Amino acid sequence: MKKPELLAPAGSFEKAKVAFLYGADAIYAGTSELSLRTRAEMQNDDLEKTIKYAHSIGKKVYTTINIYAWDTSYEEIKKQAKMLSDLQVDAVIVADGGVVEAIKEVAPNISIHISTQANIVSSHTANFWYKNGAERVILARELNKEQIKEIINNTPEDLETEIFVHGAICFGYSGRCFLSDFLAGRSANLGDCAQSCRWAYNVYVEENNNPGNLMPVEADDKGTYIFSSKDLCLIKEIPEIIEMGVDSLKIEGRLKTSYYLASVVNAYRNAIDDYMADPENYDYSKYMNELEKVKTRGLTTFYFNDRNNKDFQEYEGKQYNPNYEFGGIVVKYEEEKSLVEIKNKLTVGDEMEILIPNKIEPYKFTITKLWDEETDEEISTINPGRSGQCVKIMLPIKCEENWILRRKKA
Repeated sequence: MKKPELLAPAGSFEKAKVAFLYGADAIYAGTSELSLRTRAEMQNDDLEKTIKYAHSIGKKVYTTINIYAWDTSYEEIKKQAKMLSDLQVDAVIVADGGVVEAIKEVAPNISIHISTQANIVSSHTANFWYKNGAERVILARELNKEQIKEIINNTPEDLETEIFVHGAICFGYSGRCFLSDFLAGRSANLGDCAQSCRWAYNVYVEENNNPGNLMPVEADDKGTYIFSSKDLCLIKEIPEIIEMGVDSLKIEGRLKTSYYLASVVNAYRNAIDDYMADPENYDYSKYMNELEKVKTRGLTTFYFNDRNNKDFQEYEGKQYNPNYEFGGIVVKYEEEKSLVEIKNKLTVGDEMEILIPNKIEPYKFTITKLWDEETDEEISTINPGRSGQCVKIMLPIKCEENWILRRKKA
């Protein structure tokens, strides 16, 4: 039984550091122009810092050039591939066969991972990509566990397999969607998805006996979320995933916050490590408890257990958690007055939780005192008014830089 890699998203250098702190073995990040999340914050200088930092602590960085490229994009693709080769990136995630050929031509030393966008649903397709230079295939999200096993058992041992275990599920087929381009003029396949599947829609049906008379289909006062599925969550299935020999477990969300990253990565890190240490006593409920605190939609196993599963189609458009929110991130610990960057309103008396890396149970405490960052005057409440705004707070335990604070809502 081998321990799989835990792979986390990172939209910036700061988020990459949080992901590594909370247990990610590797992160994936987009290039500034050629990935499917062009709104992520990882510019080329950030990418260079991220790769150097990761390698200094024994971690890995994968980058994405996973657009479906027009001919006009190839000059930039080759330029980016050469840059990534110079930076010694650990792998590039690619979906387009032409892009694979371009990377092999100008940067043959770069490892190639085939994106979920390539819709790999069979060992035949996986073997095709292996013959064309792939070292890893990221399987389509629509596969069930038996199909995943079939692929692993019928491909070369040195072809790695990666699956998504947590995060948003696209309306499209493993991410390939044209809805955003059609409705907003922003192509998901060129890195500019408007997330049209998350929008609220007004839906009407025509009466059978009265053609032309449209009756509204109602869900709630915010509309009908006919395309917005629940989020994937395979925390309960971690034992089976490990036993079947999947090489890498991927968390979705390059546009998510550091709070989301810390919570989700920490839960899966503990789940993997606990199962490896004591397979007989795996209890997913304690990890699920943590994931419930950060979820913004319902959770589903999608097709993993049953290709006929329709649970994910109980659409949920609401994207907030009514019980918990991002409280802050530790900038500097001091025994009496620690400096914390605030992310939401904080008030004396608030119930808080400290997310401790490699520990599933957070440390709970109540805010007893707050001080203004600049004047050092004692205050009772503070609202974030600018990016990077900080407050001084008494923390009950010694904390490290980038530890995350969670606030329980009243």
